[in-house]
Amino acid sequence: MHKVLLVDDERIITEGMSKVINWESIGTNLIGTARNGVEAFSIIVQQQPDIVISDIKMPGMNGLELVAKVNSVFPEIQFILLSGFSEFDFAKQAMQYGVKHYLLKPCNEHSIMDAVSEICEDLKQKQIREQFIQNMKGTLESVLPYAKEQLLKEFIINHYENKDLEHYQKLFNIDLHTPNVRLVLFQLEGNFEFEHMFAIKNIAEHIFDSYILSCMAGETILFLIEDYCSYSILLSQIEKIKKTFYQYYQLDSTVAISDTGKISIANKLYSEALDCLAYRFYLGEGGVITKKDISYQKTSEKLEFYYDDQTFCRLVKSGSWCDVNSEIETFFKHLIELRLDINITKSYVIQLFNAMIRLCEPKEMNMYLTKLNQLLEIDMLQNLKVFFESVAQEITLSFFNQNKNKHSTIIKKVIETIDKYIGNENLSLHWVANEMLYMNADYLGKLFKKETGEKFSNYITRLRIELAISMIERESDVKIFEIAEKIGYGENPQYFSQVFKKHTGFTPSEYKRESLQGL
Repeated sequence: MHKVLLVDDERIITEGMSKVINWESIGTNLIGTARNGVEAFSIIVQQQPDIVISDIKMPGMNGLELVAKVNSVFPEIQFILLSGFSEFDFAKQAMQYGVKHYLLKPCNEHSIMDAVSEICEDLKQKQIREQFIQNMKGTLESVLPYAKEQLLKEFIINHYENKDLEHYQKLFNIDLHTPNVRLVLFQLEGNFEFEHMFAIKNIAEHIFDSYILSCMAGETILFLIEDYCSYSILLSQIEKIKKTFYQYYQLDSTVAISDTGKISIANKLYSEALDCLAYRFYLGEGGVITKKDISYQKTSEKLEFYYDDQTFCRLVKSGSWCDVNSEIETFFKHLIELRLDINITKSYVIQLFNAMIRLCEPKEMNMYLTKLNQLLEIDMLQNLKVFFESVAQEITLSFFNQNKNKHSTIIKKVIETIDKYIGNENLSLHWVANEMLYMNADYLGKLFKKETGEKFSNYITRLRIELAISMIERESDVKIFEIAEKIGYGENPQYFSQVFKKHTGFTPSEYKRESLQGL
């Protein structure tokens, strides 16, 4: 069983994890707990656990300092770091010490058990690999080709160094210093099975004229190829492999190609190919990526991306999806142009995501926080954009509906005020906004036009003329100056007559005569 140590300055957390998690069920044994890095390091020196689960922020010696100190003495010890969302940058610092597991607080026992189980599996695989290397010395002649493949795979992927390496070169007749080689990695896209990886491996083995090594490397297919032909021929062969595979399985693949070098630096070439493959995050799936495609990454390392998330949040609160969508397009366009380190790019997206969801009510915000891990796992910027857009659209639509109901209530009050004070000659947009509703007049005018389809002044005039016509038709002896006074034109019947004629084509007196003749 693998030994586990818990480190956290909050006793309730260490005691909780100690009791809640069934350590034996995942092949581990909890050897103890510590309150800080200093106490933890003392226990580590004495008992040398296999796995340490530690909080990042602790008094005395924090989690990162503990990782660094332990790594210098016991590099084989694996860490799982726990921290809050604001400490995201600390996780990147821990990666340089091989820390692969970073869990956001609060985390449940299942996520911790999954992380521990994954490390146990890694330790098991590492132990198996080491045992395999040790047993290779006595391998029989019949398994030498397989052993040679495994040795090369270890040498390339893990940069295996051993005092017996020269012995293996002689045993397998491997020249690690003379030939120039390239590393080619195939990454299948979409939902694929192991049989698909095996199929593209077989297709490539038939199309490449020759290769030194062909193997599976995680979820990629690795080819170590002697640099025997021109680059254009290599590209032609790769395109033929991709096309043939797609014809049979309708699955696309992304390919990364390293520069050339000696087999002795194959691990460096492999890292280079992995860096190229990682840039499918920016370039999208299905292409062929080389060092040239990401060469300007170094020139952008010192660039910083400034973005006003408050402006974005105001657009979201306005409920205008058209404006929000346009702003998202601009935001991601800038990220694509800069092509900063992938983790830095993700941190900018996370920062904006966090600012956006804080606009929501606590219940909705907590729901969106649960999607943060999903966002972190996305491995292409376009997919990250689609995910971000879907959440932004949900939140923006929610604010749109809130604003719509709120605006309808305001306009209803405006219309009620107009009906009540239609005879007041002071009735105007500014008067209603300032004296009755205490709002900005320009904003109220735009809102009124948006909801009624009519300018405030036009609405008032139309309503007054309609009232005047009604009074003329109902009361045959009504005087023009009386109508003007009752509908808000005060002591200016001449102006009332001008407005009336403009809208009806008649003066009030002419309209009155026509009306009486009709009777």
